Amino acid sequence: MKATIVVSQLGARMHYAVPRIFATERKLQHFYTDICATKGWPRLLSWLPRRFLPAAVSRLVGRNVPSDVPTEMITVFPVFGVNSALRRLRVRNASDETSHAIWAGARFSKLVSRNGFHSATGLYTFSGDGLEQIRAARQQGMWTAVEQMIAPRGVLEKLILDEKEQFPNWEGPPRRDPLDAVFAARERAEWRLADRVICPSEFVARNVVAQGGSAEKCFVVPYGVDNTFQCDRSRRVPGPLRVLVVGAIGLRKGSPYVVEAARQLGHSAVFRMAGSAKLPESIMRMLTESVDLRGIVPRSEIAAEFQWADVFLLPSLCEGSATAIYEALSTGLPVITTENAGSVVRNGIEGLVVPIRDAAAIANAIAYLAGNESVRLEMAARAVERAVDFTVARYGKRLISALATLPAERRRPLS
Repeated sequence: MKATIVVSQLGARMHYAVPRIFATERKLQHFYTDICATKGWPRLLSWLPRRFLPAAVSRLVGRNVPSDVPTEMITVFPVFGVNSALRRLRVRNASDETSHAIWAGARFSKLVSRNGFHSATGLYTFSGDGLEQIRAARQQGMWTAVEQMIAPRGVLEKLILDEKEQFPNWEGPPRRDPLDAVFAARERAEWRLADRVICPSEFVARNVVAQGGSAEKCFVVPYGVDNTFQCDRSRRVPGPLRVLVVGAIGLRKGSPYVVEAARQLGHSAVFRMAGSAKLPESIMRMLTESVDLRGIVPRSEIAAEFQWADVFLLPSLCEGSATAIYEALSTGLPVITTENAGSVVRNGIEGLVVPIRDAAAIANAIAYLAGNESVRLEMAARAVERAVDFTVARYGKRLISALATLPAERRRPLS
């Protein structure tokens, strides 16, 4: 693929992996984002002690720098970025969150469109944030690709509504949000206009098609991570099996089933959950009866959590492809997960794949590994081997390959 590409991305997801990949391959023409610490006044603010900055602004300027991307190729919209961060502080529920996502995605997309595409051949953008850009790029004869980062909104909405029916005390009673339909329509419009819909897992691709997307446009491109954690797996600490869960605690992540599995196993396993939680105090108290809640663990300290564990657990109901699982594999942890987590774990090889919403299956999988040390060790070894195929470099090769047959030059602009 000789084409040059504009990437637009809200936030620093996956440490700016996509623009870094294209820049390394000399295919990046320009990169748009809201804020990063290499451009404009956010760069100046990054030199100030964080205690002098409002919390929302501090988080923005504290993002990782998009290394490998030349500064002259980056355009940021810091006023929009700060405005978005401040508006997010007013989010109180799922409907507020969806409203903000629609506003931010459309506003960012329009800003990119107005600033132009720098004579690039193609546009790479992300679901919910790309509709206006895709329309503008097509008008100029560019090919377009949209990454569907998670299963479509219609699928996610149904799963969460069902969970709220089952667990109304966790995240409130089930109420259908009319804005979900607005967001879902935005996604479908992006799929319809784009030349490629990049999906991080078969789970996502299958549901894009089920929600009206074209199977011919969908390309599955699993992610990759570069592990910087050094974990010694030469011997296991005696005692109950140690089970680690990393990620936000809530219904989408299958947290109620983690708690129930822990209750069923009693003292035969110990559980840690590392991640944010926006749950009622009554639920938090219930969690602490069975699980060690670590809260948000800084990146600099997460290696110690992986080292502590014997098994990694993530029974998510809906993901794109959870990067925490890639990290767990690279540290030599067998993984217990679900198909809906979109992982690259193969059942019985690097871990065990259980049905969603099945605490008994989770408990049985943990008990099986606790009682079969040789199997657990074999899976641990296979986990490390599997992780070698899912580094950022390998991810980059898969992504470039998925775009390889797109035009190397602009097409005739649409009239």
